[in-house]
Amino acid sequence: MPHLPFALAVTFAASAALADGFVPVTDRDRFVALVGARALQHPVFGIRLEVTPDGQIRGDALGWEVKGTWDWKDGYFCREMDWSGTPIPFNCQLVEEDQDQRLRFTVDRGQGDAATFRLR
Repeated sequence: MPHLPFALAVTFAASAALADGFVPVTDRDRFVALVGARALQHPVFGIRLEVTPDGQIRGDALGWEVKGTWDWKDGYFCREMDWSGTPIPFNCQLVEEDQDQRLRFTVDRGQGDAATFRLR
């Protein structure tokens, strides 16, 4: 069974990063174009996720299955997930992109912690 601290990391909550070089993604179509057939990877936490245009999330974190659903609401990425039986509650997140093929997700509509993922 996964450890609770790691479950928090999977919620896309990590230490906040600086805004340098990141611009908000406010449109669902732009977000879908960015994630396309690529995966989101976070090497520190061993996370690899696929976010599909049909609203599904699947992947793994440290070898444990991650699955969930997502939607785009009022300019935010809103998702609910499960990490190997550990629920990760619904949360809407600010998404930002940079020129280095990275997406940053900031929980609580941009008011909380952030995690940056590389697009692969």
